[in-house]
Amino acid sequence: MNSEFNRYKEIVEEHLLDFIPEIDHKSITIYEAMKYSLTAGGKRLRPVLLLAACEFAGGDINRALPYACAIEYIHTYSLIHDDMPEMDNDDLRRGMPTNHKMFGNAMALLAGDGLLSTAFEVMHKDELLYFDDSAKLKRRIRATYEISKYCGCRGMVAGQVADIEAEGKQCSKEMLDYIHINKTAALIMAAVRAGAHLGGADDQMMEALTLYAENLGLAFQIVDDILDVVGDEATLGKKTGADLENNKSTYPALYGLEASQQRLLELTENAVNALADYYDNAEFFTQLVKDLAVRVN
Repeated sequence: MNSEFNRYKEIVEEHLLDFIPEIDHKSITIYEAMKYSLTAGGKRLRPVLLLAACEFAGGDINRALPYACAIEYIHTYSLIHDDMPEMDNDDLRRGMPTNHKMFGNAMALLAGDGLLSTAFEVMHKDELLYFDDSAKLKRRIRATYEISKYCGCRGMVAGQVADIEAEGKQCSKEMLDYIHINKTAALIMAAVRAGAHLGGADDQMMEALTLYAENLGLAFQIVDDILDVVGDEATLGKKTGADLENNKSTYPALYGLEASQQRLLELTENAVNALADYYDNAEFFTQLVKDLAVRVN
């Protein structure tokens, strides 16, 4: 990743645990389980995108940190639940035992619940600081709403439901796009739109960033699908071939590798074109989606 990505990522890593509320020692296991998955590494793509969109729109990224960390809490909760036997049944995540392998199924379920509820506590707590500034408060309420909408039953959760119900079935192109627009792209769109709201983006910028994020999200999922077929387990830190084993609906399964790579190139071009009017100011975003495509070349 480029140096700007690493700059944002380092800020996120530095503050990731800052917003976790103090937990009573009698319930300390939930903190340990939450912390275990939060600090296991990862690209931090969603909080990075939130900070980058905020700064792109002219905002102060330090003021956006609660929302950046909150969206990573939500993403991490989704991974903990995805890995459980009832869903993808994975033993490894980022080269480490998955949460349920470390803490048991019940505690892993609760760790996910804890991270999800903490995310909303963090965002609402930040909103309470701006009751005397209606403009800034409205930006924060809009950011919280975007994250709420796209992580739930009209976004990520909807995609996960459709993904599970499509297992072992012939999946149409429309359904496959629906699954991945919701399962993967939705939270990426939430990150970008929330950051843009916090930065004070106008309607034109919001529309351009949203189009960019949707294409980036679909490209990200296709890369993930391709790497599950041709990737190296040691590099990825997780088992490959799991999609085929679980009869998942994926782009390579439906179209084949060559057509999936072609679709990836189309989405990359669409993402770049979405921000063409912003020229060099959008270099971070355009370079990010280009770097993503390179991972499978």
